[in-house]
Amino acid sequence: MNSNSKIKYFNLNEFELSDGDKKKELIINLDNVCKDTGFLLITGHNIDRKIIDNIWSVVDLFFEQPIEFKLKISPPYKGYPYGYLAKGLEALAYSKGEKTPPDLKESFNAGPLLIPDSISDKEALEFCYAPSLWPEILNFQKYWSEYYNSMQKLSTRVMRSFALALNLDETYFDQYIDKNISALRALNYPPVQKILPKQQMAGAHTDYGSLTILLPKDNTSGLQIKNLAGEWIDVPSDPNIFVCNIGDLMAQWTNNRWVSTLHRVVPNKKK
Repeated sequence: MNSNSKIKYFNLNEFELSDGDKKKELIINLDNVCKDTGFLLITGHNIDRKIIDNIWSVVDLFFEQPIEFKLKISPPYKGYPYGYLAKGLEALAYSKGEKTPPDLKESFNAGPLLIPDSISDKEALEFCYAPSLWPEILNFQKYWSEYYNSMQKLSTRVMRSFALALNLDETYFDQYIDKNISALRALNYPPVQKILPKQQMAGAHTDYGSLTILLPKDNTSGLQIKNLAGEWIDVPSDPNIFVCNIGDLMAQWTNNRWVSTLHRVVPNKKK
């Protein structure tokens, strides 16, 4: 692949409904994208617009609150996976061995909505299935849960597409993702007055799971990926299109046939 590689659009609904030679063509295209950038712009996802609008309404309201309100649901101890993390508490580039100043983002994180009856592993129960912490905002947990469930269904559809692109049975990955440990994160990038050398809104990193699904907010920019030529390229932002990228686990599952691509969030560009 060449350095002009761009992030490709992937119409999930078209992929699912196609057959014959068209299906074969789309499967080959999906495989090539996953080998090239590992990033997809998902259209045809059929996610209810009301679910999207609802989650944005409560997330925006949460981040608009005073810091004292948000700190009420801070993790109870260091390493607790869920709750509110204030600006300056993470430096994602450290995961790749690069020492940088803290990232200039704040986040709210919550985990799985249910604990499968078959899960008894103590470490899993204490970390992956630790209780989520909820802010006292009307309908926050309700709208968050609705969106979480819709993303769980979307990720299953994407993984089934991935299975076909790897010449596997369409439901091959179902057995590995049926006991969900996915976290849902809301990230906010507040305006900053001063940026230190090597500091980013979110430092350069790869994701560690099978895949990540991101919904950008309208009129935002800053997400970049590092292509195979070592160049940073911008990821288009559209509030109706999901950005999906392969994580380290999927790269391992494919014996590095597919790439888990380095990405970062740089300070927003003025338009």
